[in-house]
Amino acid sequence: MATEYKTQVLIIGSGPAGYTAAIYAARAGLEPMIVQGLAPGGQLTITTDVENYPGFADVIQGPWLMDQMREQAEKVGTKLVFDLISDVNFDQRPFVCTGDSGDVFIAVSVIIATGAEAKWLGIESEQKFQGFGVSACATCDGFFFRGKEVLVVGGGNTAVEEALYLTNHASKVTVIHRREEFRAEKILQDRLFRNPKIKVIWNTVLEEVVGGTDPLGVTGAKIRDAKTNAVSEINVDGVFIAIGHRPNTDVFKGKITMDGEGYIEPIDATTRTNVTGVFAAGDVRDKVYRQAVTAAGQGCMAALDAEKYLAALEDAPTVAAQ
Repeated sequence: MATEYKTQVLIIGSGPAGYTAAIYAARAGLEPMIVQGLAPGGQLTITTDVENYPGFADVIQGPWLMDQMREQAEKVGTKLVFDLISDVNFDQRPFVCTGDSGDVFIAVSVIIATGAEAKWLGIESEQKFQGFGVSACATCDGFFFRGKEVLVVGGGNTAVEEALYLTNHASKVTVIHRREEFRAEKILQDRLFRNPKIKVIWNTVLEEVVGGTDPLGVTGAKIRDAKTNAVSEINVDGVFIAIGHRPNTDVFKGKITMDGEGYIEPIDATTRTNVTGVFAAGDVRDKVYRQAVTAAGQGCMAALDAEKYLAALEDAPTVAAQ
């Protein structure tokens, strides 16, 4: 039998933005509820070494950091529910969100913190070998390529960071980029160009992932010169796709204003959206910075914006948390 939950603040998503929003909302006495989604903790749960989160002089582990945020959120009064929101109704007040389980979540305000996920090229061979030599997460799968040669596709911060990380495991890392220069930050580029394990091939795209079927696995890659269209094949044991991310906003299409890439558009410098009472924080609305610390900061902002919204309601529905 489906369960009906009621809350003043419903937080959809459980990464740094969601957990931080919950901590601030709970400390404000709003008794928030988090629907955690399929991957509680977000992208940091598949990130090993984290060395740029303020407050930690030594390297920390992403899953550990998310565990700490979750425990803090629960300790101050957040209710966590393991479910995936599959439908939202922002046309009625209070809002009604439905979980994949069939459970219903009724909320006076909603904070969307569903994050983003890796983009794929969309070629057939990429899908065929996904999990068998094709990956979008070096920190997850780099260990499996110790002493082997790998290919990284992309030219932004993600690609350069992935390539640098893979040098800890692979014997050689080849980076291909469709343009003549990277978009990545200069400090990252400098580190990449200094690394003797990394080779860069410019104006090149991935045409096909090559591999065997018995056992299924990557043995090489066909790459195409973007200027001459000449195709050549290189021997690699793994292919890492690092071309960016897409926001997890499919369930909100047609329900809230987004940009052309599917990121939720905030109003001014706040976390408010075009739907009064609905707020957005973290990578689901941020395609520029995409850092754990900025996501956490926006989670704080969303909680404060939600608190102000609730306080200003003259005829707010009386919804007791259950």
